[in-house]
Amino acid sequence: MVRVTDDGAVRVVTLDRPEARNALTPRALDDLRAAVTDADQPVVYVHGAGEAFCAGADLDVVRDLDGPRGEAFARRGQRTLNAVEDTDNVVVAGVDGAARGGGVELALACDVRVCTPDATFAEPGVSLGVFGAWGGTRRLPEAVGATHAADLSLSGRTVDAETAREMGLVSRVVADPRAVADEVAANDPAALRELAALLAADGDREASDRAEADAFARLLADEPFES
Repeated sequence: MVRVTDDGAVRVVTLDRPEARNALTPRALDDLRAAVTDADQPVVYVHGAGEAFCAGADLDVVRDLDGPRGEAFARRGQRTLNAVEDTDNVVVAGVDGAARGGGVELALACDVRVCTPDATFAEPGVSLGVFGAWGGTRRLPEAVGATHAADLSLSGRTVDAETAREMGLVSRVVADPRAVADEVAANDPAALRELAALLAADGDREASDRAEADAFARLLADEPFES
């Protein structure tokens, strides 16, 4: 499900489950964390196989969760995306096609986010009775501001690539996102590590993650999830 290719100064991490739009299972979350944090390369490039970047959490997994297991799943996703955010490597997200829910959260955990003109973004969990609980309630407002974050999360609407760029969800719309990873990797590795650490978001992450996981668990405990 998570395929790794080392190419010079760039580790390419491919979410390789195109038949499910690269939806993430618990095992895939663990594999993703290892793929990013074990990299010796200064730059890690994360993208999806097929026509989507990542559909987020696998709904077949979410459908079987109750309150306690829902909290555990939320915390598992948080650990993975916190590791992506905290790694010494510079992580570049290349979004092509759909990024939904946890897929948006994954992109938000990366240092650099770029997309193709065909990319679309949405946080549709609210229409299903849940929400993205892998750190998105903290990272999304940090990236796009409180007003845009509330609009995206509470409406569940889909935005296109140019709208995503205008609100700050991505920095650039490009034909070849991998080329941006190569552009970053052409710089001094030590300088990249130091600068990425300084640019990383600084907030009360543990408190935010705990509140997010608790709320996700309450929703699953109150009534069964239906997709």
